[in-house]
Amino acid sequence: MKYTSQAAEKSTVKLTIEFSKEEWDNAVGEAYKRTRGKFAVPGFRKGKAPKAVVENYYGKGVFFDEAFNVLYSEHYPSILDKEKENFTAVGDPELSVDDIAEERVVMTATVPVKPDVKIGAYKGLDIKKHVYTVSDDDVKKEVNKILDREAKSVEVTDRPCANGDTVNIDFSGSVDGEKFAGGTAEEYDLVLGSGAFIPGFEDQVCGMKVGDKKDITVKFPEDYQAENLRGKEAVFAIHLNKITGKELPELTDEYVKKHTGSETVADYTAKVKERLEKQAENRGRDETENAIIEAICKTAECEIPDAMIQREIDRMVQDFSYRLMYQGIKLEEYLKYMGQTMEQFRAQFADQARSRVLSQLVIDKIIREENISATAEEIDAKIAEQAASVGKTAEEYKKSIDPRQTEYITNDIVVTKLFAFLEENNNMTE
Repeated sequence: MKYTSQAAEKSTVKLTIEFSKEEWDNAVGEAYKRTRGKFAVPGFRKGKAPKAVVENYYGKGVFFDEAFNVLYSEHYPSILDKEKENFTAVGDPELSVDDIAEERVVMTATVPVKPDVKIGAYKGLDIKKHVYTVSDDDVKKEVNKILDREAKSVEVTDRPCANGDTVNIDFSGSVDGEKFAGGTAEEYDLVLGSGAFIPGFEDQVCGMKVGDKKDITVKFPEDYQAENLRGKEAVFAIHLNKITGKELPELTDEYVKKHTGSETVADYTAKVKERLEKQAENRGRDETENAIIEAICKTAECEIPDAMIQREIDRMVQDFSYRLMYQGIKLEEYLKYMGQTMEQFRAQFADQARSRVLSQLVIDKIIREENISATAEEIDAKIAEQAASVGKTAEEYKKSIDPRQTEYITNDIVVTKLFAFLEENNNMTE
């Protein structure tokens, strides 16, 4: 077997592969062995007819398709391995047969490959750095969440409803004076502040008292699931039947010790503050990194193969499916409810998938350009840190991790160093 490799359009590489007569004959023979059980020839038991007899009865090309599969499976992976320094395949190739002759067979594989990305600039850009702070009020709200565990429900009659209350309401919605499907219900329990209804609905219910009637006006989001309601203004007639509030227990050292394991309210409060600050730090870092990559991607040019976008869509659909499973819903049921085909569902992820792929290509490019890597000492330090978190020595922990975990640790170090470099080399404004 011999081949030539040539760059082609739309981030593909064209492999022209030539097989000798001996290689082709061997492949046809292997194809006969694999498929002869499918052929019935008069005078022979099924699968027992000699190769020449089957070819004479069904035609000389009867084994050609399988023979090409044999050649492809035997030789294509080795070609990719030989060419790994020149390109990286990112999807299955398109195969075609150029020539079948007595002395040779020629086939072409058009391979989608990881594209090169041209970056206009990744230094000296003006980029916003996201920073989030934790207030005493944030800590107080978070601490009080533990009180909800044993909160008592009490009927409220002496005040208007507010966020956190559960209201029982009748409602009837209409658009342009016409009622719409799903817009009417009686004795519906709604937790105010839960975000269960479209924006503005719960805010306008707040302040109503038992027995009050009120018309509220809201606007459906542009991306609302029902197409006929997207962006439309709706009027809901509301009647408030009942308000149920919460009566919280007293926050004491005894209560905290029983429900959290902390010795005092002050200890628990300090732990909550530390956790919230860590979350705020992570959120700020994630949004800052996104802002950096978004700014750089605006300067980037890249012809991304559809195979890479489709593979990213596969991951996004799978992730969405897992989230539905946690709610006890199958993706097929969701699509049926939404009135969508799988093709329509996948199409809505296309832009986001392309953006994700471009971001990763940009990250990989800068890492190569700046020669950013993880040293053995940095990897060992990270492993030791993770080992300590689970109460093991570094040596014990190393024995329990597989190469994929080590690769993940290495990549995490490299990406962390990349964003530190980008922050240092751009104009970051908090």
